Amino acid sequence: MKKFRGTFTVMITPFSGDGFKINFDSLEKFIDWQIRQGIHGLIGLGSTGEFLSLNEEERYNVSKTIIDRTDGKIPVLIGTGAENTWDVIRYSRDAESLGADGVMIIPPFYSTPTENELFIHFKKIADSISIPIMIYNNPATANVDLTPNIVKHLSEIDNVSYIKESTMDVTRVRDIIRLCEDKMTVFGGIMGYESFLNGALGWVSVGSNIMPSEFAKLFKLSVIDKDIDEARSIYKNILPIIELVGQHRYTTATKAALKIMGLDVGPPRPPRIKLSGSELNWVKEVVEKNNLKFK
Repeated sequence: MKKFRGTFTVMITPFSGDGFKINFDSLEKFIDWQIRQGIHGLIGLGSTGEFLSLNEEERYNVSKTIIDRTDGKIPVLIGTGAENTWDVIRYSRDAESLGADGVMIIPPFYSTPTENELFIHFKKIADSISIPIMIYNNPATANVDLTPNIVKHLSEIDNVSYIKESTMDVTRVRDIIRLCEDKMTVFGGIMGYESFLNGALGWVSVGSNIMPSEFAKLFKLSVIDKDIDEARSIYKNILPIIELVGQHRYTTATKAALKIMGLDVGPPRPPRIKLSGSELNWVKEVVEKNNLKFK
């Protein structure tokens, strides 16, 4: 079983110009580029991948394309979150059968399950697959907060062994590590650099969709080399990218930037709309200032 470490891109899903079809050609080009740029892993069908806007057939085909195209060069996790436990199990089994190295699962996002319900939910999923589970804590969208104490409880499930911690409170990283010890590896979500300084061994990053090399380098400097001064310099350089794709812009600004850089990945699906006006100008300024190109 692979150990996951480093900066993992939570990928966009490319669409055709009208948004109705998956653009598999752009998806394969994007994967090849991410690998060439040195990213440590890929995660398909996360929030940035608009997983809730895809039907089951599309989810399966996107997963298959990512796994096949990556061809074992770097780890691949697939987002398999859903409201119904049985649906998550089905998606997770599909991911494993296709060759995924792991799955990333956000809690049910409407029913606001209790701690006991969460444990049963994840235990049923874990019992149905043999690959690692990365639980995804994003209370702003899931309406459920996986607090460090709840994470400690979930870490008692054998293959629930990773967490994407996507609150702005990096003390969560410290507390999860202290409470779970070696049972849970923490990946930062929003706060990558700060999470590294608190002991995280990975980063599930949106910004690495458009700047993979530098985002991967930040992990190496922070965690492997422990060169904090140089890591801080890299962080200062990539911070405008992190800000650009923050908040509601995580999909729209990322797709707009990639198009400006030379890879058209289509629009987001409704209800999201393409950027216009000042926000689009901001994207252009950041791309041009950092000389970002898809090549």
